[in-house]
Amino acid sequence: MKFTGTFTALVTPFLDNGQVDEVSLRRLVRRNLDNGVDGLVPCGTTGETPTLSEEEMNQVISIVLDESGGKCPVIAGSGTNSTATTIENTKRIRALGCDGALVVTPYYNKPSQAGLLAHYRALIEAVPGFPIVLYNVPGRTGCNLAPETVEALAQYEEVVAVKEASGNLAQVADILGRCGHKLNVLSGDDALSLPMYALGGHGVISVASNVAPKEMSDLYRLFQGGKTTQAALLQKKLNPLFVTLFVEPNPQPAKAALALMGEMKDVLRLPLQPATEKTRTRLSEIVASLGFL
Repeated sequence: MKFTGTFTALVTPFLDNGQVDEVSLRRLVRRNLDNGVDGLVPCGTTGETPTLSEEEMNQVISIVLDESGGKCPVIAGSGTNSTATTIENTKRIRALGCDGALVVTPYYNKPSQAGLLAHYRALIEAVPGFPIVLYNVPGRTGCNLAPETVEALAQYEEVVAVKEASGNLAQVADILGRCGHKLNVLSGDDALSLPMYALGGHGVISVASNVAPKEMSDLYRLFQGGKTTQAALLQKKLNPLFVTLFVEPNPQPAKAALALMGEMKDVLRLPLQPATEKTRTRLSEIVASLGFL
């Protein structure tokens, strides 16, 4: 499958007792598909994966696969800061039926570029033929996946895309210039989605599309259809949402917005907590202005 367009980094709904809320998760998947989203990404950072057990990850992924019914690609998060665990996770999501793996750079242990190359190469050798989406988010991991390292990994047919969330457009341009013809460059930052499309980016893995799936899908399609003025206007309209979704740790604001819209309960797992009243008030204003209440 071609990993292009708007992919939603799905939140994981929880019930008051802390269990996965299957009803709300299925509703979230249907809402995304009904509003034109091109793909789904369960069990990423937005899905609070560090707090999920292996059984819960399997549950979430299985629900998303079942509810989406093959209508779009499903790319599940499998990356950790342990190469061996990342390999086992990737084997598991492949067996579950996912179309690819989103593999974040190892966090906290801050490997060198040589270490990053060795990490991904070990994964590719252990799970050959399975599509891999590299994920660079140095603000969370403490290390940056350099353009030359992405270029080296793009030589492998398994490496089909990179989710770039460095916030550095010069780096994005460098990656596109080096290997944009070999892999898809996807925005990992909603606020930079349109600028990245303008540079030649191939889509977005979006937090905002949990809340505004149609608008995020429209943004990509407007730009691809040459309607750049309309795309720019839509980006500006959505910008308050983009900003407010990240004034607190993700996915605290996203879950607050979805709760305000009646889509799920505002339940997170520690160490994350529900959004502050100030953020909730601002989100209420934004979702009302977008017509979601």
